[in-house]
Amino acid sequence: MDELKLDVQVRKEVGKRSVKQVRSASNVPAIVYGGKKEPTAIQVNRKIYEKIMRSYRGRNVIFHLNVMEGDSKLRDYSVLLKEEQHDPVSDEILHIDFLRISLTEEIEIKVAIEAKGEAIGVKADGGSLEHLLWELEIKCLPTNIPEKFEVDVSNLKIGDSVYVKDIKLPSGITTKQDPETIVITVVPPMKEEVVAAVAEEGQATSIEPEIIKKEKKVKEEEGAEAPKAKEAPKAKEAAPEKK
Repeated sequence: MDELKLDVQVRKEVGKRSVKQVRSASNVPAIVYGGKKEPTAIQVNRKIYEKIMRSYRGRNVIFHLNVMEGDSKLRDYSVLLKEEQHDPVSDEILHIDFLRISLTEEIEIKVAIEAKGEAIGVKADGGSLEHLLWELEIKCLPTNIPEKFEVDVSNLKIGDSVYVKDIKLPSGITTKQDPETIVITVVPPMKEEVVAAVAEEGQATSIEPEIIKKEKKVKEEEGAEAPKAKEAPKAKEAAPEKK
């Protein structure tokens, strides 16, 4: 995986007021942390960053950050995008977290799993493809991180599954995930009798209130009173003793 060069500006001030100024200047406040160095507060040009991420959406990206102060370069880092915080209404990026890494040390990271092809059990037999595990956690050097893992499901019949152990990992990549974990499976179509039983149950549920309404109407027409709750029988009074 190649590094994408990105120039960023250092932030000398932090806090709500500073963050508002950063955003009003079409930048995104961010922080770089990790490794054995102190966190560094930075700001990223919003337009440049969003253009890069549109091209690499859903994939892991390694940035080579050039931390600038004006036109002077202070330092540079290799980083991974750790997290983006978005506005819940506008979806605008509010803050970015970068994780400082070393290109010569292995890291643990999650990589997307993508199904490829159309399963026989779906196409010919009406089954359904269930994708259960969407990411595989791996350990490798940052430069060996794959874009994604493609799983060919074309030959899967109803009842067939793909497990973690079936995913071929390139050299230098390992995973700690249980090899027997199901990634993708093909399940049979819902049986007609099950659907019919559900429909009948729903019909019975809708009929029952109607019967109760009719019964109540008949009682009202006949002037019958609604049944009262039975009272507990009173204890018999003891007969007076004869003198």
